[in-house]
Amino acid sequence: MDKRVRFLLLLLVLSFNLFYGLGDVPLLDPDEPVYAETAREMIEFGDFLSPRIYNEVWFDKPPMFYWLAAGSFQTAGIGEFGARLPSALFGLGTIALLYASVSRLFDEDVAFWSALVLGTSLEFFYLGKAEVTDMTLLFFLTGSTFAFLEERYLPMYAFMGLGTLTKGPIGIVFPCAVIFLHFIVSGDWQRLKRMKLLAGSIICLAIAAPWYFLMYQAHGRIFIDTFLGFHNLTRFTSPEHPDRVLWYYYLPVLIIGLFPWTGFLLNGLRKSIAESTGTDFKNLIFMNVWWVFVFLFFSVSQTKLVSYILPLFPPLAVICGWNVVRISRARYPGEGFQLAALSFSLLALFAAACFYGASALPEMAFGSTVLACIMLLLAVGIVIALVRFRDVLMAAWLHAAAGILTMIVIFNFMLPSVADRFSVKKAAAFYADSCDVAVPVHVDKFLRPGFMFYARIPGLELKPETTDFQRLFADRLPKYVVVRGLELRRLKNVDTSRLQELFAKDDIYLFKIE
Repeated sequence: MDKRVRFLLLLLVLSFNLFYGLGDVPLLDPDEPVYAETAREMIEFGDFLSPRIYNEVWFDKPPMFYWLAAGSFQTAGIGEFGARLPSALFGLGTIALLYASVSRLFDEDVAFWSALVLGTSLEFFYLGKAEVTDMTLLFFLTGSTFAFLEERYLPMYAFMGLGTLTKGPIGIVFPCAVIFLHFIVSGDWQRLKRMKLLAGSIICLAIAAPWYFLMYQAHGRIFIDTFLGFHNLTRFTSPEHPDRVLWYYYLPVLIIGLFPWTGFLLNGLRKSIAESTGTDFKNLIFMNVWWVFVFLFFSVSQTKLVSYILPLFPPLAVICGWNVVRISRARYPGEGFQLAALSFSLLALFAAACFYGASALPEMAFGSTVLACIMLLLAVGIVIALVRFRDVLMAAWLHAAAGILTMIVIFNFMLPSVADRFSVKKAAAFYADSCDVAVPVHVDKFLRPGFMFYARIPGLELKPETTDFQRLFADRLPKYVVVRGLELRRLKNVDTSRLQELFAKDDIYLFKIE
């Protein structure tokens, strides 16, 4: 098949994986509505310098992603599709960028399989459909790192500057740390002389510095203390979610996030060093330095989120793609049984998790059962392909099918059935249509961004696990309350007889207190 035709078919398949169902699920609290609402308020206030939420300036992230979302809202409309469109586009851009770079660093076959691995892995396509900054940041981090490998230094600095405008210092720190560790491992310090440090620094600063300077001019020291002090340093050194401070937190995230390709990774990690030669060896050493640094950095970080390790997926995809090609070209070097055992075990475990999910969340029972059956059938097919036919490419295509079918079932059946557990959209719509906006409304902190986006009312914040809820009963004034059932069940020694239930949907409630 012609290389250009194969590349276009690849983009078509992976576009489907990223864009399917993009606007079919409401924005999920609390993260997605935060970014969507900030972009909406940029448009409302006509202020594209200072991000806002709840009609007040805040300093959580730089503006790049908000600019992108605001532009999407103005072209695709304010809603779920418009909110998520930038992530999907940058996900597709990351795949195209990876394909182009890997085809030059390795060859077209490795590029094809690396891109297919990345685009069909669970965490990548999920975050590619989410209204969060991670996919946009990934594009710039991947661009800067591959530009270094290809000795395209000026674009590397431009990517760093754009990454810094997306999520702060990490846009520079991550590529520079990976490059520095690469120099330590390779000993290629002479390359520093060719890296155009002065010109590159000017490019990076010209892109990133103006916004930081203008924000400091507009808001002074509070911007530095809040943005750099709290949202970067404090989050790294102090846990935002104390229950997640586990040294092994990212091990299951990595195994599940790379599904269904984890078997190829486990089979190929050692071989990427032990059995690669020449330029492949040098490039694969770099890929291993890249993913290990990201994994260890966030394992040390006290604040942990599933999405944080997304930057290690491109190098892992390259290792998996290289491994697919290596085995296929070696004419089956006796690895079929090991690879079959790994892949079958992982797909079977995923199927078992789906069966468990069907019992734990009855709303997802149909979708979970369908997905479990599909995974078991594909697991058997992979074993037959590897053991009976000794065809690693057939097995690899079945892995890709597992990723695509997982996406279809999740976004067609599973997520829509439980979306109301994680989105305040319907409660906000009921409030906007049926309640007196002159009466104060108090909103669970977890639900407040979504309530603001859908009802256009900021509400008064109720902080979880505090006495905020109890204080609502301290006077006889009427008020509305939007709250999760989780918070209601935490109440002790509080007379809730004054609560008048106006709306309830999947453990999200709207009450009136008379």
